[in-house]
Parts: sequence; structure tokens; C-alpha cells
Amino acid sequence: MYIAIVFGPLVGALIAGLFGKVIGDRLAQIVTTGFLLLSALLSFFAFTQVAYGGHDQIVHLMNWFAVGDFRAEWALRIDTLTAVMLVVVTFVSSLVHVYSWGYMADDPAKARFFSYLSFFTFSMLMLVTANNFLQMFFGWEGVGLASYLLIGFWYKKPEANAAAIKAFVTNRVGDFGFALGVMTIFAVFGTLDFDTVFGAVQDKTDLSIPFLWMHFNAIELVAFLLFIGAMGKSAQFFLHVWLPDAMEGPTPVSALIHAATMVTAGVFLVARCAPIFELAPHASLFVTVIGAITAFFAATVGLVQNDIKRVIAYSTCSQLGYMFMAGGLGLYDAAMFHLFTHAFFKALLFLGAGSVIIGMHHEQDMRKMGGIASMMPLTWIFMIIGTLALTGVGIPGTSIGFAGFFSKDAIIEGAWEAGIAGTAFGFPAFWVGVIAALLTSFYSWRVVFMTFHGSYRGDPKVLSHAHESPPLMLVPLGLLSIGAVFAGLIFASSFIGDKAPEFWRSPAMAETVAASPAIAGHDGAAITHEAASTDKAEPAAAHEEGGEHAVPLWVAWSPFAVTLIGFLVAWYMYITRPGLGARMAARSSLVHPFLYNKWYVDEIYDFVFIRGARKLGDLFWKIGDQRLIDGFGPNGFAAATLAGAKRIIRLQTGYLYHYAFAMLIGLVGFVTWLLFNGPGGH
Repeated sequence: MYIAIVFGPLVGALIAGLFGKVIGDRLAQIVTTGFLLLSALLSFFAFTQVAYGGHDQIVHLMNWFAVGDFRAEWALRIDTLTAVMLVVVTFVSSLVHVYSWGYMADDPAKARFFSYLSFFTFSMLMLVTANNFLQMFFGWEGVGLASYLLIGFWYKKPEANAAAIKAFVTNRVGDFGFALGVMTIFAVFGTLDFDTVFGAVQDKTDLSIPFLWMHFNAIELVAFLLFIGAMGKSAQFFLHVWLPDAMEGPTPVSALIHAATMVTAGVFLVARCAPIFELAPHASLFVTVIGAITAFFAATVGLVQNDIKRVIAYSTCSQLGYMFMAGGLGLYDAAMFHLFTHAFFKALLFLGAGSVIIGMHHEQDMRKMGGIASMMPLTWIFMIIGTLALTGVGIPGTSIGFAGFFSKDAIIEGAWEAGIAGTAFGFPAFWVGVIAALLTSFYSWRVVFMTFHGSYRGDPKVLSHAHESPPLMLVPLGLLSIGAVFAGLIFASSFIGDKAPEFWRSPAMAETVAASPAIAGHDGAAITHEAASTDKAEPAAAHEEGGEHAVPLWVAWSPFAVTLIGFLVAWYMYITRPGLGARMAARSSLVHPFLYNKWYVDEIYDFVFIRGARKLGDLFWKIGDQRLIDGFGPNGFAAATLAGAKRIIRLQTGYLYHYAFAMLIGLVGFVTWLLFNGPGGH
């Protein structure tokens, strides 16, 4: 079963990619989508068997290679953490395949597109089922390759090519850190097997690694390097610049990359390596700080973007910041729960945006939309559901709420509890989470109001042809909306509540989840964690006796309050006072340009790195290569030969008497030599 789950998409990718022109686009679509649907169905069955049946196992495939004492096998690691990711990846990927039937209906390269989609899914499945760090690195790089192909799918567009290269290069920076982390693990532990490494972490806490004149704690160094890889893949601040530009790919690609696969790989890595991060308090603090910065940064940038897909892209960055913030605080299960719920509502929002784009004849600028709710009623409803889930609408003290209410509030409350327990950066993380929730509410409702409400602001010809999307695009939206509504309520107790210790049984998670009853209103939305090291403070108990909140009432209601404030401000600016936002942006000479230009991070990188790299390249090329190597090497010899030839050629005059005279001179010289040096000569 697990072999079919993982390798089914690969088979579909190979058939569509190698034989697409032979079998045709329609059959290529059927084959790839069929394998994905099969993987999704089997993944749901595997989830029930593993998460609730306790059927953890290692499926050995083959011995990969052996070098000296080092052995690497190819095996599928099946535990609850893997089962969760299998459901997320295959469910969203299969719906993206179905959705793409409608979205890419007019594209001439459908077989190639579906082949890339399936290969992307296979790479992600290889990553999440890895049983050692080397196998994980294989899937990690496969996802990077597939994302490059998908982002640059419309390769005739210069913007798409530039975005694909930007994503590939930026991820190479993170992947270099990940590769160094894998090498360091092998140097420290002598193996890359998860169980062996995690079992020996406690014995290596005092080990120091010298480098130049410095010494680094081995576990801290490993955790830091692994997180550098996670920063690139999950688009955290400093290495986030590729993610918004990835919108140049088709919208289904955006949903696949942002919701269920590539960007969640870093969160999965931190959760898988929880035993390492639990014993690396400084690296964990770094994870928390970077996550908090990313959550705030992306939320501020999302406030002013006008491309509907870019707003949702920055929302993804912000929500990933929440997940890493939770992971750094030791709330690995809360991070995974938010990853789980986020997959539903973020895929819903991206595919809903794609429905708008198709209905508006590929218009993506929200300034040219408005008043289309009546023309696209189902898309409007689905976007409303996704927005309610993203903003975490719910009533504290009850079980009423959308998916984001259960998972995001768990992180915010968990950050407060961590601060109470003395965990570094716990309280600042709480306030960042609250502020980011306020900003998220505003920009999310801004999208809804600018797109569907008010008066239409675009070309009347486009409006006259606006239409609802076909059923092939609406059915996936409907299924995702079910998850956006009910996923939090149904799975909260398993992920982060009283059933969590049974649910999380893998070595990477079990020791970090403490048994605790459910918080009222969240069914276990905030949890405790037993620290694996005395260096990390143990968070406070999740609740008091009688099911009361352990956090103050104002803490529990803070996310709801700021969400409501964000909604009301957006309503005032875009419904009550339409045009107010545009007028404020026009009058702003500092804040709006700063946010609209994404804190000028790209410009800073261009000035510091790109221009410097270009100048360094010019130095090596024009001075080192052209003048020195070529000048003294091939070109130098060629120039010397040419100069000599030009001089020698002057002897070739073409006159017979010149040649006769030269022969006479030669004969005289030869006779003279014989007279003085020949036989009998002196």
C-alpha cells in the first residue's frame, strides 16, 4: 500500500512526461490524476491505520549503497507524522490535479504540466517518508527541481523564467545549509539513520566541534544548519524572496507549492528533528525569532499588495512564521496542527483566486475588480469560507470556529504559556502572533471586499464576459471548504488535546507531548510539552482544574478581538468609504512605499549581493579569464603565431629571381660549411 502511495505519482509522471505526445493530453491527464486519487484514498486509509490503529512500520525497499562502515538503505518510515503529511500532500495534490483540468483546459502543453505536478508530489512523498537524512535530502532536492519546472512552466515569459531561477538559486542557499547539517550529523553520529541519531542525541550534548579559532556545540550546530535548509524551503525571512515571485507559475502550481508541499517541508523537518531541537535551546530561540519576524513582515507587506495571488502568497509566508514560532517554542504538535489546517484553507484561497482569475479573463489586479459576487456566487462563498478559516474566526470558550481558530489560537496561547514558564521569547512571540492576526484579518477581508464587493473598477468588456468557473474547478473548492470548516474541530483533540500522546507516538514527537485534558473551547487547542533538556523551560500546565483556561481570559479572547477589529477597519475603508485606501496610499510618502516595496529587501539584496556578485563575475571574466588566461594562454599564443606569420609571409614575394637568389645564398652557405666542417676540413 505504501509503495503504491509513494510511487504511483512517479509512474504517472513518467507516463505523461515520456509518452505524452504519443498517448495525447487527455489520457495523460487521466493517468496522472488517477494515480493521485489512488494515492489520496490509500493515504486516508493509512492515516486511520497508523494514527489511530498504532500500525507504525518501516517498509524496506532496498539497500541504497555502502561505503566502508556507512550503510544507507532506502526505506519508507510510516508513523503518525508521516501519515499526517501523506494526507495533506496527496489530498491537496489530487484536488489540484482535478482543478487543473478546468484551469489548464486551453493550454497546449497539458501533458507536460501534469507530469510536472505528479513529479512534484512524488518528490514530496519521498521527503516525508524518508527514514534517514540522506533519503530526505533526495526528496528535498527533488521538490526544488520540480518547483523550478513548475514556476517556469510558461518558459516563453521572461518573468516566469526569472522567477524560476530566483526560486532555484535562493533555495540553493538554504539547501547548502541543509547539506552541511547532514554532513555534520554524519561526522558527529557516524550514521544518518533517524532512530540512531535521535537515540544518541542526549549523549552528544557536551560535544564541541572546532572550526578555525572557534568551537561550536555539536547539537546546536546541527540544529542551526538544518534550520537554514528549512528557511529556504519554507520561505522564512532572509530567504523568503522567491515565494511571491513564484506566482508567475500557473495558479494550480501556487496552490500546490504554498498549501501542501514545498513550503511545509521546513516545518516538517523541524518537527521530525524535535529531539535535536529540544536539546538546542539557542537554535530553537533562533527558530522562534525568525518565525516571529516572518509572521509580522509578511503580514505587513500583504496589507498593500494589489495582485490577488501575491496577497495570498504573503499570507502563506506569515502563517509559516506562526508554525516555526511554535516549533521554536517546543509546540511541535501545534505547529503540525496549523500545517494540517492551513493546507485546506490556503489551497481553498489559492484555487478560489484562480477561479476569479479565470472568470475575469486572467485579470489579477484587484484594483480592476469589484462587484462580481453576483456573477461568481459559488467562488465568492468559497473565498468567504477560506477567509474565515485563515483569520481564525471562532468563539473562545466554545467549540464553534473555523479551522484556523483551533490551530492558530493554539500557537498564540501556547506562546503565552511558554512565556509564563520562562521560555525565552515566549511573551514577544505572543504579541507578534496577536499583531499578525490583526493584520491578517485586515488584508484578508480587503481581498474579499476589493474583489467581490463595491462597484466594478475594470474594463467593462471584461465584466460583460465574467462568469462562474466550471464544475471541475468548483468541486475541489467545495471539498477544501469542508476541511476549512471542520478540520480544526474534528482533529483538535488528536493533534493537541487529550488524545495527543496516543496520536503522536514517533520518537521525534512522543517525548515532547505531555498528556493533558482539553482546553475549553478548543478541545485541546493549547498543550504542554515536556522539555528534553533542563536548558529549555517547561511550559505551564495547559489548564486548571475543572477545564478552566490556564491563560487569562483576555489572552484567550485577544485573537478574536483583533480579528474583529481587522474586519471592521477593512469594512470601513473598502465598503463604507470606498476609495479611502487608494487615497491614503497616494498621500503616503513613507509607510506605503516601504510596505509596497516589501521593506526593500529585494533592492537591498540587489545592491549587496547581486551587484557585488555581478562585479565579481565581471572581474573574473574580463580580467581573469579574458586578459590573463586567454590573453597569455590560447589568445596569447594565437596572437604571437599570427604576428610571426605576418613577418614570415613577407619573404613570399612571388618573384622567381628572389627565390633563385635565396637558393644561391643557401648554396654558398652550404659549400662554405663543407669547406670548414666537412670531411678533411679543419
